[in-house]
Amino acid sequence: MAGRGRPRLPRQVERAFWRQVRAGLSTELASAAAGVAYNHGATWFRQGGGMPTMDLSEPSGRYLSMAEREEIAILAGQHLGVREIARRLGRCPATISRELRRNASGGDRRRYRASVAQAEADKRARRPKPSRLAAHQPLRDFVQDKLGGVEHWSPEQIAARLPVEFPDDERMRISHEAIYQGLYVQGRGALRRELTACLRTGRALRKPRRRTEVRQERIKDKVMITDRPAEVDDRAVPGHWEGDLITGTANKSAIGTLVERTTRFTMLLHLPGDHGASTVRDAITTTIATLPEQLRRSLTWDQGIELAEHVQLTIDADLPVYFCDPHSPWQRGTNENTNGLLRQYFPKGTDLSVHGPRDLADVAAGLNGRPRKTLGWKTPAEALAELLSTTDKQPGVATTG
Repeated sequence: MAGRGRPRLPRQVERAFWRQVRAGLSTELASAAAGVAYNHGATWFRQGGGMPTMDLSEPSGRYLSMAEREEIAILAGQHLGVREIARRLGRCPATISRELRRNASGGDRRRYRASVAQAEADKRARRPKPSRLAAHQPLRDFVQDKLGGVEHWSPEQIAARLPVEFPDDERMRISHEAIYQGLYVQGRGALRRELTACLRTGRALRKPRRRTEVRQERIKDKVMITDRPAEVDDRAVPGHWEGDLITGTANKSAIGTLVERTTRFTMLLHLPGDHGASTVRDAITTTIATLPEQLRRSLTWDQGIELAEHVQLTIDADLPVYFCDPHSPWQRGTNENTNGLLRQYFPKGTDLSVHGPRDLADVAAGLNGRPRKTLGWKTPAEALAELLSTTDKQPGVATTG
């Protein structure tokens, strides 16, 4: 028995994993909560078709537990008799005798191992009875015909219709859950696996509801908007910008947008080749450098991976960068509104790479020349000019090449 390889993990561990999945945790988090490696949890999830195939309630005291088997191993190793071991565990002597006879290697009680015994008990408990679908060909044929037919009946419709179609044949009965298990559960696959494509979802695995997915942190060392200076909120101090990308067909092309919060002045970033982190960083650095120092106070961006090089951007452009909370576009309301205006010029689903620097400069000039009610009907260009009137500096070009 010792040469059979590593024993399977106890069923109570697998049971704990499935409880976490049912509670809504992802496979990775459920594995960690159950104390097993992710590959174990992923295997259980795949073999179960995404759903538990065991009773998740705690087992009754009828069967020996892992703790009891560990106690038996210790006491047997001390050469205690069966009756004494049974007395100490509060079990019937026949139960202890049968346990040692079944699971002691070579019949030697001193070579009884709790982990091996538990694995053998779990293996016996896992032995499935032949499913009704596997044992009854007419039932299996009916289910497969209805699943794969033109009408694509659901398992629930099939289960409900069987008594109508076969009122006098009790063998032609099955629950919709048994049909799902016949499709999804490895080892119970009485039905052709490709029939899962005929279900409403078309999934190859069942997906438990309300699962919590693990979100990997994609941007390192972020400074969140909660740490942004309070002066940014009231728009009294100019030089604080909001930024984002608008993307074209299949997100393959993009244009960067920068909007100054106080004046609503807009600058557009030309991104001809790609909109990766390095390209966006360089475009922002080049554009921001055209502005006087008092207009380079901060930049607020969303959670887009295109600003992953924000630390280097802060160094190169002397521009602190702050990130919005996930799924919170209102935290960049000025930029969101401007992006909506830009869609008049750059419709969704079009190739944005066809617009050159001159095109972007013309569009930016058009936006900056529109009177705005929030500015007392001044244009963003006029509002910015007033801010710069105290200096001899003028803003540079509105786009980067």
